[in-house]
Amino acid sequence: MLKMTDLDDRIARFENMAVADPSNDMAHFSLGSAYFDAERYEEAAKSFNQCIALNPDMTRAMELGGASFLKIGKVDEAKTLLEQGYVQAVNRGEKRVEDGVTVLMQDAGIAIPEVQQDETAMQTGKPLEHAPLPGKIGEWILGNIDEDQWNAWIGQGTKVINELRLDFSREEDQKTYEDYMIEFLGIPQDIVAEDKESVS
Repeated sequence: MLKMTDLDDRIARFENMAVADPSNDMAHFSLGSAYFDAERYEEAAKSFNQCIALNPDMTRAMELGGASFLKIGKVDEAKTLLEQGYVQAVNRGEKRVEDGVTVLMQDAGIAIPEVQQDETAMQTGKPLEHAPLPGKIGEWILGNIDEDQWNAWIGQGTKVINELRLDFSREEDQKTYEDYMIEFLGIPQDIVAEDKESVS
C-alpha cells in the first residue's frame, strides 16, 4: 500500500505534467491512476476521460475510468466506457484488459456486449520475440504485452523522459520511469514485488 505522502507526490508531479502539456495523454492517464489509488474517484474519472479524448485507443484508461465511475455510482457513464473498452480489447486481442473489464461489468450487473471479432485487427497483435527487460517484470511483459503495446509504451515513455527531464544515471529517475511503465502496461503489483525480491 502506498503511503499518502508518496501518493501526494505522484499526484503533484502528474498534475504538473498535465498542466505543462495538456495534449499528453500519458500525463492524464498517470494522473488518473494516482487519483484512483488515492480514492479520489471523481477526479480519476475526469482524468481518464481526458486521456481517452486524446487517445481513443487507450483501453486501459477505459477500464480504469469505468471502475472510477462505478466507485461514485455513475453506472451509465461506467457502462459507456466499459463497453467501449471491452469491444476494442476483444478486437485487438488485449486479453488482460478484456478480462479486467469483464470482471467489472459482471460485478456491476452490466451485460457484456457481443462482439463480432475483426479478424484483421486480431492479427495485428504480434508477440514480442524476447523479454524486453530482465527479471519477473520482463517475463510478464513477454507473456502479456504484444509488440504494438510495447512500442506504444516506448513512445509514451519518451514523453515521460522529456517532460520530467529524467536522467538515467540517477537511481530515483530510473525508478520514476519504471513506475510510469508499470502503470501504463498494468503490470500487477505482485509481479513487481517478486521482481524486487529476486534482485535483492
